Parts: sequence; C-alpha cells; structure tokens
Amino acid sequence: MKIAVITVSDRASRGAYEDRSGPAIIETMDRLVQGIIWEREIVPDGIESVHEALCRHPDADWIITTGGTGPSPRDQTPEATLRYCDRIIPGLTEYLRARSLEQTPFAVFSRGVAGLRGSQYVVNFPGSVKGAVFHAEALAPLLEHGIAMARGEGH
Repeated sequence: MKIAVITVSDRASRGAYEDRSGPAIIETMDRLVQGIIWEREIVPDGIESVHEALCRHPDADWIITTGGTGPSPRDQTPEATLRYCDRIIPGLTEYLRARSLEQTPFAVFSRGVAGLRGSQYVVNFPGSVKGAVFHAEALAPLLEHGIAMARGEGH
C-alpha cells in the first residue's frame, strides 16, 4: 500500500516552521499498519498548490493531507480536494469528525473532506499534531478494506 502525506502550511513550506504533523502521521500509521510505502511533501496553502501536489501522487492508494482545513481565509485544502476528486465520501469525513468531537468541541470548525479519484482516496486531516495523530489512529484500521472496496473487490 502506498500513502502520500501532503502537509499544507505556508510557514512549513518556507522553512519557518518544522512540519511535525506529517512525520507524526507516518510514525503513527507505521506502528499500526505494516508495509506502507510513503511519499511526503510540504506545500503552501492555496487551491492551486494543493491541487498540483495531489496530482503529483497518481500511484498512491491514499493521499492524506494535513493542514488547511479550518475557517481561515488561507485554508483551502478542502476546495482543492473537491476539485481533484471524482466522488466524495461523506461517511469517512463524518466518522473522523464525530470521533474528533469526542476529544474537543473545536472539531466543529474542521472543513476537511474525503473523496475518491478513480480508486485513490484523498482525506483531509487537521494540521495540529494531536488532531493528525488522532485521525491517523482512527483511519488506520480502514485502509486496506477501503482499497479493496474502491477497486471493486467487495467486502
């Protein structure tokens, strides 16, 4: 299974801030799921920069973005994701947001989305390390089944 992690952050893309969410996602999922092949990059906020980054990972089974999902004017990761995907998977986003609400009421401000482009999943995680790790723990058990379903292999 190949997973691309795209960190969306103006400051981290400039080197003014160390990306900790991307590595935390990888570390968490490596602990829970064996044999993942990783791709990783950091891009600035914005529809174009995120969309271009998504396009650079055509062979990934899953693309996980971290950051750019809040209500700030620069947070445009969901818009880029919707532009990239053929179909949305609202249940995946609802599941992650519901789980997050068990931890913090501030999860109501997340605008993250999830979708498919062909059989490739894209899911938006929050940019905080705590939120990204929590989402990684929640998503890890679903990865393989999700791939099988998207490829038409059934349950």
